[in-house]
Amino acid sequence: MHPDVAYKILSAADWRRTVAEGRYDGSAVDLADGYIHMSTKDQLEQTAAKHYAGLNDLMLVEVLLAPLGETLQWEPSRGGALFPHIYGPLPASAVVKTTPMSVTIDGTMILS
Repeated sequence: MHPDVAYKILSAADWRRTVAEGRYDGSAVDLADGYIHMSTKDQLEQTAAKHYAGLNDLMLVEVLLAPLGETLQWEPSRGGALFPHIYGPLPASAVVKTTPMSVTIDGTMILS
């Protein structure tokens, strides 16, 4: 059974743009891959370490998955684990919580 929420790490600037526009269309990597990458709670620390190490001024965005409907797909990625992917924009209205964060150079998440 899949969780009810998943997470996306965004730059603070991307989050501000998401709020202003009411949707997030994805990062350069998301756009190149054709879907928005997200992580479950259990996958989050490894995602942060792998893709965001050494970065500051980030936002951890908690997304309620039910409103995403058919745009949400669970697909295998790292080690065959199923990851939540959104095929379409992420509506700001599906975000239930945001937390400022940074990731240390060694990949440790620091939530503010």
